[in-house]
Amino acid sequence: MQLEVGKIYEGKVTGITKFGAFVELEKGTTGMVHISEVANTYVNKIEDFLKDGQQVKVKVLALGDNGKISLSIKKALPAPEKKQGGRNDRGRRDGSQHRSSGDRNRSQGSQHRAPRERPQPQDFAKNPPPVYDAAVATSGDANFEDMMAKFKATSEERFSDLKHVMDNKRKSSSRRK
Repeated sequence: MQLEVGKIYEGKVTGITKFGAFVELEKGTTGMVHISEVANTYVNKIEDFLKDGQQVKVKVLALGDNGKISLSIKKALPAPEKKQGGRNDRGRRDGSQHRSSGDRNRSQGSQHRAPRERPQPQDFAKNPPPVYDAAVATSGDANFEDMMAKFKATSEERFSDLKHVMDNKRKSSSRRK
């Protein structure tokens, strides 16, 4: 029998290892089902799902040049039903499809990403960064998102200042040599 990629065959489990199971499709033709291809759920121990000598349906995933046959049990099974009222594949409850900028670019025929604008350096002498004040943040006047945004902005600006100072020190020390 000539195997074809994408076709479903019936076989018999001939060996079980910690990383997968070997399935004999016909006399002399054996393929392997990796542990990740055994079931639609997490598989810790293959023995919980398969037994030696068990008849299973498998889908041929790949035929290697070296004679290796890659099989899948979970892809030979019908697709699991989606739960109603749950999240869809993009994580949205309302059923709408979120399109990322990459999806929009591909749908418009664009092959490349638009270049990102670089942030402009700030003049801290004219416009000093805001200072994070824990007393104001915990007073209850600001919500968590505002506090987090303010903290993040302050942290990034301080880190940028520190990096600038360190770069200047490195440059000045290399000039002295």
